[in-house]
Amino acid sequence: MNRFVTQVSAVCLCLAMVPAAHAIGKKKKQQADLSKNPLGNVNSKQPDKELFDKAMRAMQKGKYDVARLDLQTLLNTYPDTEYAMRAKLAVGDTWYKEGGSAALTQAEQEYKDFITFFPNTPEAAEAQMKVGDIYYQQMQKPDRDPQNVMHAETEYRQMIQQFPDSPLVPRAKQRLRDVQEVMAARQFEIGQFYASHENWSATIARLQTVADNYPIFSHSDQTLITLGDAYVTQAQLAGKMNLPPKAKAELIKAYNDRAADAYNRVVTRYAMAPHVEDAKDRLISMGLPVPEPTPEQLAESEAEEGSRTTVKLKDRAMLLVKQGPSTVHAARVGEPTMTDAAQTTAPQVRENTVAMFNAAIKGEPVAPGPTYGGEGATASALAASGGAAPSAATGNGTAVEMEAVPTGNSGGNSTSVEIVTPSANSSAGSTNEAAPAVDAGNGAAPGGGSAAAPPAGTPAPAGNPTATGAPDPNYGLKPVGPSATNAALPAVDKPAEAPDQVNDVKAGSQPAAQVQTGTKKGKAKNVPVDKSKESSTKKKKTGLDKLNPF
Repeated sequence: MNRFVTQVSAVCLCLAMVPAAHAIGKKKKQQADLSKNPLGNVNSKQPDKELFDKAMRAMQKGKYDVARLDLQTLLNTYPDTEYAMRAKLAVGDTWYKEGGSAALTQAEQEYKDFITFFPNTPEAAEAQMKVGDIYYQQMQKPDRDPQNVMHAETEYRQMIQQFPDSPLVPRAKQRLRDVQEVMAARQFEIGQFYASHENWSATIARLQTVADNYPIFSHSDQTLITLGDAYVTQAQLAGKMNLPPKAKAELIKAYNDRAADAYNRVVTRYAMAPHVEDAKDRLISMGLPVPEPTPEQLAESEAEEGSRTTVKLKDRAMLLVKQGPSTVHAARVGEPTMTDAAQTTAPQVRENTVAMFNAAIKGEPVAPGPTYGGEGATASALAASGGAAPSAATGNGTAVEMEAVPTGNSGGNSTSVEIVTPSANSSAGSTNEAAPAVDAGNGAAPGGGSAAAPPAGTPAPAGNPTATGAPDPNYGLKPVGPSATNAALPAVDKPAEAPDQVNDVKAGSQPAAQVQTGTKKGKAKNVPVDKSKESSTKKKKTGLDKLNPF
């Protein structure tokens, strides 16, 4: 009886455990059936869904070629499937994850095709973001080829403008700040190089481009300080030129005003920057008041400087082996520049300098310098100041022509200024006397010191009018031909005859008879030869000598 009761209890216990085991098994089965596919109806057993899941599993395992084959089979076999959009995007993902220049190029093409076929879907913003990431991964250091950096900037701008409601916009803006940090660093380093070689036109062009296009650049304060120093140097060089006193004072004032504007920009806009004290010291040395930044400007500058990441030792070590640039100093706040201002070039700066000299010599007011931080400010300022240099004098003024002349103390090209016709208030003694040529890059004529006026009778330079006002058709060259008097040319001098050589044989003399030995017929006697003096290899060996190899 007890045995029967024990068996019944065991059977009841097993029956009670069956539902619990069934529930646990069902739960495990549900967990196994769930996949990482974000689409709905994940438990579907349709053929197109099976192909898509198989491709996703292959991609997770790194079998990108297998995943692409399954995705292409899905697109070709089931053109109307609900997974066509995700499959098209996943094909680009396989190329993107595979890496390499060829694979990334193919991925870009796939993403562009996806945006063309599905432009209004949320995944289109993802595809455009990945196109920018393709170029972002291939960026190089600022002193290398900037093509990938420029393409990345274009793609991120297009993503922000084309998909403004996408949740990926904050990430795209940060990537755009990083890219513009690299582009600004490139222009800044080139400007510093030209400044070290005293090529001030190229220095101003590069640094002005940085100031106009990249206001949140990490070295904006150094950019404006170097730009102001370039204007101060030009003011010092203008003070050394042999120009009328009034024109010289106007030029010095114009250059100093431009330098003061650059220093004031540092003090007000970048009040919390590391080098703001240097700008204040320069303003004090120039005898100018130091401006006070507004609370809004202080808050903006403090937010930018506080958002920059501190450079660690690991970051410095990675720069030695990393191919791409370092974006540690890039700001994490602030709006990136969405449109480029007009690029300032060295020829524009040079033409602006010509216009300044013309206005100063004519007694006209010099146009103000460019502003900072506004889009198109530089182009408008150059246009207002007369971007193109006049080819001849207008009114009672004087034409100033610029030409590049290499100097001996700098590696670049300076600019020489030649005053063709001095004005009435010039310090020249006569109206027909040409003013000296001066060097706008170094403040003196090439070769050092001030250039003296050309002597009377010196032909006018090529392309310039003569003293009478009419252009010289021969450009100062004298014609080649017979003179006006038709005088006969002098006879050609005959070269003197060479003296007789001492060792020459005179005519009619016979050479001395040669001394011959032998018979009368001129044959020499046979002289006996001592064969014992010949080498052992030539003389014939006899007897036991034949056995001696030496």
